[in-house]
Amino acid sequence: MNESVVERAIVRLREGRTDERDRLAVEAPLELRVGGKPLTVVMRTPGNDEELARGFLFSEGMIGSMGDLLAVRRPEGLAGDEAGNVLDLQLAPPPLTLGGAPARPALERNFIASSSCGVCGKTSIAQLEIHAAPISSSLRVTRAVLRELPGRLRAAQAVFAETGGLHASGLFDAAGTLIAAREDVGRHNALDKLIGWALADGRLPLSGSLLMVSGRVSFEILQKAIVAGIPLIAAVSAPSSLAVDLAERYGVTLIGFLRGDSMNVYAHAGRIDT
Repeated sequence: MNESVVERAIVRLREGRTDERDRLAVEAPLELRVGGKPLTVVMRTPGNDEELARGFLFSEGMIGSMGDLLAVRRPEGLAGDEAGNVLDLQLAPPPLTLGGAPARPALERNFIASSSCGVCGKTSIAQLEIHAAPISSSLRVTRAVLRELPGRLRAAQAVFAETGGLHASGLFDAAGTLIAAREDVGRHNALDKLIGWALADGRLPLSGSLLMVSGRVSFEILQKAIVAGIPLIAAVSAPSSLAVDLAERYGVTLIGFLRGDSMNVYAHAGRIDT
């Protein structure tokens, strides 16, 4: 059993009553510090923590490349809940604009981000603005490929298979081949882990890949995917109205309720060959 799974005693009530043990997905805090100073606490499933940190910083616009992140380390001498649950990040000094202001946003997000919240800690509507260009991509995909994606993503969800309690994000190519997948108790965390992996692997922008997610699609999923340059997002559940608006605005093909050969295309259907 890995760090993402724990066992707990349960009473199972079906035709009778039995005392058993069940496997649960772990939800635990990850404190991100910058230069020793707290930045935010993310509720996540342990595993791929450095990817999560990189992806979080990139999708929030706090770094623009791997060169902006000089070091990631786990502080020594921590005990209790902090042990294994703190990352200290060292960032390069931000470049300056022509006006002399820092080109990256100030590190002001000193709030807890729950596993269900990708924008917790934002202090104004203005901070929700996406600083990215519309997606430019020649990606095209067939319906035959799309209908296979939910099953292929599920097959890559090892911890979900044990617990039934995690979301997943998966990157695929136009032929439907899985490139990489990540799991987490939070939808946005799973995507941040994936983006953090792609950043370190030199794959950004992901203009030739499509994203399959296991749950609904709301603002934070679209925001992170747009920053990463992903041209197509598919989900087994529904998008929100803001997600559809963002997809239209930024040139993202957005698919919801992908179940077998049935799907709803909410934006930019021209990338789908029927």
